[in-house]
Amino acid sequence: MLRLSMALGDYDLNRGLIDGAVHVENCETAVITGLSSPERHWRFLRHEEFDVCELSIGSYLAALPESRFVAVPAFPHKRFRHHYYFVHSDETLKGPKDLEGRRVGLRTWQNTAGIWMKGILQHHYGVDMGSIQWFAQDAEHVETGEGPRPRRAEGNIEKMLLEGRLDALLYPETLPSFAAGDPRVGRLFPDAKAAEQEYYRATGIFPIMHLLAIRRSIAEENPWLPETLLAAWRRSKDLAMQRLEDPRSISLAWMTPLREEERTILGPDPWGTGLTSQNRIALQTLIGYAAEQGILKGLPTVEQLFWAGTLGAAPPA
Repeated sequence: MLRLSMALGDYDLNRGLIDGAVHVENCETAVITGLSSPERHWRFLRHEEFDVCELSIGSYLAALPESRFVAVPAFPHKRFRHHYYFVHSDETLKGPKDLEGRRVGLRTWQNTAGIWMKGILQHHYGVDMGSIQWFAQDAEHVETGEGPRPRRAEGNIEKMLLEGRLDALLYPETLPSFAAGDPRVGRLFPDAKAAEQEYYRATGIFPIMHLLAIRRSIAEENPWLPETLLAAWRRSKDLAMQRLEDPRSISLAWMTPLREEERTILGPDPWGTGLTSQNRIALQTLIGYAAEQGILKGLPTVEQLFWAGTLGAAPPA
């Protein structure tokens, strides 16, 4: 019996693996859920503290091609990004092109959310990215020694935005100040949901944030493990989808209409594993963005991102 430590985000798609409803065959698993995403990614990439990790795909790309990790095509976290372009309250910032020539902050340059948001600005809205003055708050998870180097922010980037020392902030999560109703911060896209739906209809892209990664040494010693792990995660995901069919599962008054809206726009299984057509277009786009932004060495194919034995594990949609 192989003993595995697994660091996962504490949410519904992972719930079966977390609570033991789903077992990874031939493995005894210890699941760690109490870490923030940045801490989980840092500890895995810098110190290999876990055997399996839900990992930022941006950092995974930065670690290629001679990586100590391998991945399986399971995607525990996807998220549209238009809700997370925050701006200092300024009547001159009315749309994406108004960011040109401005001071814009990021958590890190490699952050997956940032890769997507920079790429969307450039390719979907035609923003001149070279005109922007970039500031990053944290050190990169993977030190590549190549590509653009934003300036290190002088302290907390949210505080810099509130004080007007930054004009905008591309952030992975909802800013606490925005959630608290601080009048000094607003969204670049006032109707972010409509912008996200327009983006999906135009591109077919549901942005992938995370994948499942395994320490390469363990995968090579146990070549059956990646496919077994993928199968287990798919069972966990399927359980989560089944729970959502019961309107009692989540305390939302309009749960059923929300599910129907999602199916109408994104299709029957937007969280599917493997190289479905939806996953493939998102991954191809992200590879291109990461290469343009100096994060990725070379230009791998989508297939080269994953352990070969897992690529035939699920038929494409």
